[in-house]
Amino acid sequence: MKYKLLCTDLDGTLLTDDKKIRESDRAALRQVSEQGMKIALVTSRMPTVTEPIAKELGIPCIIACSGGTCIMEGGNYLYAQYLSVETLSEIYESIKEFNIPLSIYRDQQWFVTKKDRFITDEEKIVHYSAELISAEEVLPQWKKEGKGANKLLIGAETALAEQIFQLLQNRKDVEITHTSPNHLDIFPRGVNKGMAFRIICEKKGIRKEETIAFGDQEPDIPMLEEASLSIAMGNAIDRLKEKADFVTKTNNESGIAYALTHYLDK
Repeated sequence: MKYKLLCTDLDGTLLTDDKKIRESDRAALRQVSEQGMKIALVTSRMPTVTEPIAKELGIPCIIACSGGTCIMEGGNYLYAQYLSVETLSEIYESIKEFNIPLSIYRDQQWFVTKKDRFITDEEKIVHYSAELISAEEVLPQWKKEGKGANKLLIGAETALAEQIFQLLQNRKDVEITHTSPNHLDIFPRGVNKGMAFRIICEKKGIRKEETIAFGDQEPDIPMLEEASLSIAMGNAIDRLKEKADFVTKTNNESGIAYALTHYLDK
């Protein structure tokens, strides 16, 4: 088989709008896995809510979570990167005046500084409850441990989310990306799905020419730019479609299975 690695985003790509895996997509991924292709789930989700999806697929999967800051295989870490506690503290102080929660993703845990509708909506989507913490109490302890967070998430009304983006975008120690008009993902500088893609290839000894990537949103673009064969979902944003080698059907129409049949059956 020419291709040895398939990397796919989850929400809007492998998962339907109601957060399910279509049986034809599951069967297609199982088939290529049995033929020797490695499957990597590359997502902004945390490991704890990504592992059940890998289990549902029923095949061995590499999981690159929290935007690629936490890469695992078989329960073991292949790679991990963290924001410093100093950076985390400064961002927390920067948004405190807006009276909105800060989501903090740290290895297998999800902490929030308060809960609002954006947090409760996310809890319903991922079927996992965030742990409420006091940043003033927790951050000094984390500073002693010398480890911050893999990722931060801010959810707010569109205008406020854009205001916060403008406030933070010139920081030299973070990467900030819109995952929706209401959500900002914040990672350590240099981290994106393209970086995660390269690390997986390096760790598994796979050449770029042997890779496929699927995605639908802005954070997926660096990953698709790295892959030999880049495939945009039918529901993808226009900018991603313009960069892709092929536009498949939507996530609700088994777009992954359709693309694999289009290419691999040939």
